[in-house]
Amino acid sequence: MTQKIDTILAQAGIRSDEKTGALVTPIHFSTTYQHPEFGQSTGYDYTRTKNPTRCNVEQTLAAIEGADFALATSSGMSAIVLAFSLFPIGSKVLAVRDLYGGSFRWFNQEEEAGRFTFTYAHTEEDLLEQLLVGDHDVVYIETPTNPLMVEYNLKKLIELAHEKGSKVVVDNTFYTPIYQTPIVEGADIVVHSATKYLSGHNDVLAGVVVTNSQDLYDQLFYNLNTTGAVLSPFDSYLLLRGLKTLALRMERATKNAQQLVAFLKESPAVKAVFYPGKGGMISFKLVDEGKIPYILNHVKLFSFAESLGGVESLITYPTSQTHADIPADVRQSYGLTDDLLRLSIGIEDADDLIMDLKRVLEA
Repeated sequence: MTQKIDTILAQAGIRSDEKTGALVTPIHFSTTYQHPEFGQSTGYDYTRTKNPTRCNVEQTLAAIEGADFALATSSGMSAIVLAFSLFPIGSKVLAVRDLYGGSFRWFNQEEEAGRFTFTYAHTEEDLLEQLLVGDHDVVYIETPTNPLMVEYNLKKLIELAHEKGSKVVVDNTFYTPIYQTPIVEGADIVVHSATKYLSGHNDVLAGVVVTNSQDLYDQLFYNLNTTGAVLSPFDSYLLLRGLKTLALRMERATKNAQQLVAFLKESPAVKAVFYPGKGGMISFKLVDEGKIPYILNHVKLFSFAESLGGVESLITYPTSQTHADIPADVRQSYGLTDDLLRLSIGIEDADDLIMDLKRVLEA
């Protein structure tokens, strides 16, 4: 029977151990599995290829994305590398300009090595124009973008990309399937840094690649088994546990973020706020960027740290942290200037978070 996402998440992994009836998915640490007889297999031979705990979390990840297949990897970056392993050397990639610094770092490395060529679009209109006139093998979209929180019209972009013969890869880390299901909109591949909202507790390093295509999945499965960047059994268990509260955490983070945005828009210390309307990610620009060290050093509830998507609220300075590998002139060309701070809003009381920011902003 068809189930809604809240039910899929709450029920994730149960009834997976028929022998004992364990409600919690067992952690299968074994790296190798005994064959019943010569020429026979239980379906599990070696844990790099397939692991029962990892299979459970992959089934859940596919289900919530509205997809048929998912693969869990050792990090968000390994998920991106795996997705791009599908495309041959010389492939031309059209990507959004505002994107995670680690993605840019790897894209730049690949381009310098001559494996791929990248063209970047600054806006949705720019992306549409380049799709119309260009010849691209791959279109890569983060939405909302990181850290300027620009939301793209996926359905329109995917349809045009497919008309032009391009494959579409979407990074769905910020919105998660709670707010966005790119596979349902027609994307060929979806990637996540599952370290973030999917796990949700800042204690797992993980990535996800999702697809609806049997052919793409078969290639991805082969490449992942060959290269070995799989998610460990224990981290698979932690990711599955974190997923159970994803809907609740996203709802609370959004509610908190909306209250923080209302405060920031009224603050005389803030000149611009970037928020797409839902989710827990906010960026804002200060009137006086010279106050940034003081703010970062004196917040009490917000933690000055990289990453995002956990139950604890974080404050990040992209210029020196998440986006430090993007050259300054490139960053500034699309609005990622040195006066910008990024917030990942957690599940604390919103009034307490507001008071923490108010204290440092108005000091």
